[in-house]
Amino acid sequence: VDTELIQALETSADNIEDFHRRELPQSFLFEKKGITAGQMILPLDSTGIYVPGGRATYPSTVLMAAIPPKICGVPRIVVVTPPGKDGRCNDAVLVASDIAGVDEIYKVGGAQAIAALAYGTESIRKVSKIVGPGNRFVAMAKKLVETPTEFPAGPSEVMIIAEESSNPRFIALDMLAQSEHDPLASAYLLTTSGNLAEKVQKEIEKELKVLPRKEILEESLKRGGIFIISSIDEAIELSNEFAPEHLEIMVKEPFSFLTKIKNAGSVFLGEYSPEAMGDYVSGTNHVLPTSGFAKYYSSLSVDDFLKKYTFQYVTKDGLKTYRPTVSTLAKSEGLFAHEKAVNVRFEDEK
Repeated sequence: VDTELIQALETSADNIEDFHRRELPQSFLFEKKGITAGQMILPLDSTGIYVPGGRATYPSTVLMAAIPPKICGVPRIVVVTPPGKDGRCNDAVLVASDIAGVDEIYKVGGAQAIAALAYGTESIRKVSKIVGPGNRFVAMAKKLVETPTEFPAGPSEVMIIAEESSNPRFIALDMLAQSEHDPLASAYLLTTSGNLAEKVQKEIEKELKVLPRKEILEESLKRGGIFIISSIDEAIELSNEFAPEHLEIMVKEPFSFLTKIKNAGSVFLGEYSPEAMGDYVSGTNHVLPTSGFAKYYSSLSVDDFLKKYTFQYVTKDGLKTYRPTVSTLAKSEGLFAHEKAVNVRFEDEK
């Protein structure tokens, strides 16, 4: 692996770590009328990360999926990734695994890799949680196993909201950047300008003549489209209903629309925030909910690798203070042993 790629991976890792450390929640406790209550936050025992192979290799996915659990203190981080035809793992994936602090790497891919992580084999111990993107077979396997996963994942997508003054070449290349991932990926443009729509279409046609992966691009572009709408507010409304994985807002005052966004995996504001930045170096996570699941799920984060339990310590005076409350509620629910379990602690006072 050449030095330039190693340096790029290290820069990306630094920014990912910086962002995700800011996500870390804190344990807490407080006291109120004889009750001391709190919450403890602990890392999972282990996590397994699926790193795709096939059409392309994704060392960036290693960083995105392995750095958050490392920050959380997960003691065992496992990567599974399909080997190439020569039987070797991709060198960049191995380097990224080293940078991110991965503990174990196994050369296995597909649904069988998910099964190995979920149930264990003679050589692979099972893990507490499985994360990472994959093809439809991997996605289905993650749904079928009992081991928790991050969220359902489908083909990648981007939605771009733009106005008359937006740069058509920027938009075209951002749509193509998303489309080159996979024939099933999709890219959408919502714009108030018919003139801009025509310019973007021409830019796409021009770039298709020179970009590699032409067959993938052409197939993917069939799944998206360019749509002319009446206003940016209408575009926001449509976007919230669609809940895109990636949402780019290419307007003059993008922050004025940020609070109106309700459903999106990750939002990119302004002309100089291409989705490619989020894929590699802005620090935000690129493992995101797709297929409308951003309505219910969030991007991969430290929260995916933490577990919480609550605790309470009650003094006798505290129990006495709330004894009538427990008694009233217990009797209303017909749970008389609950009431008696409190009252028994005051029998010596009779």
